[in-house]
Amino acid sequence: MSSVTINDIARKAGLSKGAVSYALNNKPGVSEETRRRVLDIARELGWTPNVAARSLSRSRAGSVGLVLVRPARMLGAEPFFMEFISGIEEVIAARDVALTLHVVQNPHSEIATYEKWWAERRVDGVIVVDRTVQDRRIEALRRIGIPTVYVTNHEESEGLPHIWTDDVRATAEAVRYLIGLGHRRLARVSGMPEFTHIGVRNETMLRVAAENGLETPRIVTTDFSGEDGARATRSLLGSDNPPTAIVFDNDIMAVAGLGVAAELGIAVPQELSLLAWDDSSLCQVTHPALSAMHRDVPRMGSMAADLLLELIDGGPGTSREGPRAVLLPRASTGPAPAP
Repeated sequence: MSSVTINDIARKAGLSKGAVSYALNNKPGVSEETRRRVLDIARELGWTPNVAARSLSRSRAGSVGLVLVRPARMLGAEPFFMEFISGIEEVIAARDVALTLHVVQNPHSEIATYEKWWAERRVDGVIVVDRTVQDRRIEALRRIGIPTVYVTNHEESEGLPHIWTDDVRATAEAVRYLIGLGHRRLARVSGMPEFTHIGVRNETMLRVAAENGLETPRIVTTDFSGEDGARATRSLLGSDNPPTAIVFDNDIMAVAGLGVAAELGIAVPQELSLLAWDDSSLCQVTHPALSAMHRDVPRMGSMAADLLLELIDGGPGTSREGPRAVLLPRASTGPAPAP
């Protein structure tokens, strides 16, 4: 065990030993700002917890789980999940908790993983993403009894603690921005609509377009990959009445769409505007740089981890809103071309 004690941290922080203990163990009783300051001082002093003693006293696995349903080859290609995981790690590493990550092919295997993990006490809780329209995982997780935090786009998530984002507001902002630039023919290169956040984005674009008297936007469904994004973009731009602005459901597909426009000789943004969802470095290194709906994805991951550790420690696990998406106009969007 480290020679640095909680008393050392308390003296440097100017706090009581009890407050430092609450902060280090992620318990209610101190503010988020104080908790982070205590963790910073603990790292600076080189403090480490007595993991063996903590594990014995609490019968903890010392790990939290994350299961992703997607082809394993896609994981490294999705900046969103790399950033999300980095946010989780920032929080749990300070508590000397590990992340157990598993990639599976279908929801049935995902539920089976939760059952196995909890039966074997391999994790103390799980973070669940990609809520679906008829999500069987909700009832399964209740039955299993494992501490769970959902990351979803619903303010209400059937009683499960969750971090939620307002995709209705963000999508409406994106659509109104393009309408403000004079675009009347819009399209979406969408992810899979069985995910609730994708369905909400689709419905919101259709609604806002109708409210503003626009033609009904075309929505092309994809598997989120660059290849499928390119295919969808070719289909849209090769149609009889092509859109003048396209919104993509992730940065990978937006980059692929930009490549298709160049291949077809369509100038961006003079003839076509492109907008990506979930900003990343990919959007900034393209030419022209891609406009994007930016969210603090690492912060979303850290909030989910904070909430899960609170639950594991017996706290109330109060749901909260995650980082809001912010529109970042760049060089890929501009006024609609003259009719």
